[in-house]
Amino acid sequence: MAPGDADDRLRSAAFAYVTRLSTEGGVVSYRDLEAFEFEGTRVSLIQRMRGIRKVSGFEAALSILTTYAARPEDRPYDDGTGPDGYQRYKWRGTDPTAYDNIALRRAMELNKPLLWFLGMSPGVYMPVYPVWLVGEEPEEHQFVLAVEEGMREQWSDRIFHPADLALRRQYVEATVKRRVHQPAFRARVLRAYAGACALCHLRHTELLDAAHIREDSDGGEPVVPNGVAMCAIHHRAFDADVLGIRPDYVVQVRHDVLEEQDGPTLRHALQAIHGETLLLPRQRAARPDPELLEERFARFQKAG
Repeated sequence: MAPGDADDRLRSAAFAYVTRLSTEGGVVSYRDLEAFEFEGTRVSLIQRMRGIRKVSGFEAALSILTTYAARPEDRPYDDGTGPDGYQRYKWRGTDPTAYDNIALRRAMELNKPLLWFLGMSPGVYMPVYPVWLVGEEPEEHQFVLAVEEGMREQWSDRIFHPADLALRRQYVEATVKRRVHQPAFRARVLRAYAGACALCHLRHTELLDAAHIREDSDGGEPVVPNGVAMCAIHHRAFDADVLGIRPDYVVQVRHDVLEEQDGPTLRHALQAIHGETLLLPRQRAARPDPELLEERFARFQKAG
């Protein structure tokens, strides 16, 4: 069988395996990624020490890794966003002929989809896939990364009119936000709260969200202190100012809602949490920023 067929089978099997692993909570562990088997042979899907995984016998890279760091500036490589909104992924080192960089270049030349693992905490990753390398910037020692098929197709389009360029950037930024930033924010917040709603302690991860304290439309950053893990009903109530959270982490429910009589859902899901204290992350650095809570609580008070 042709090598290309084996490469396609490997990627298809790897994507299916990661999909099964990340169904709940959206994250995968290093141990599980090492346990992948392809046609009877164990093939690790991740190269933690170098960041770029190329399987022996195949010419193109299979996966890339952005290392976890409590502070982004502590990462060994400055993977970030370019002026066009596309993500960038750094070479390994500065030698264009290095083994790993050649494997990345072959993935780009052959138009092969890759797995991208974003570090959420030590040994825990959020997978983003499929992604494609669509360009290379040798002077900056980096590749251009498309996180969706539409971005891959648009990269090669020749656009000259400023209005069209602006529209493409809006599309790219919205796509990256939806595919990368929002899921990563949710994954980090849910891990900080140990997979539980901070208000009712519900532990069904598939029913949990990461609620922004300062909304991203108001300049809120996708960082854990700007988030609270909430179940869907409490997230909706928080967004609608039906409930608020004081800077001392005490939950308040709007007065008119406390006075309503409308069955067990209202009584147990909302009225019963009035005056309760949030379930907080163990790490102090991950707890909600009191200044952001104070700002948001002022909005809640105006609403009711």
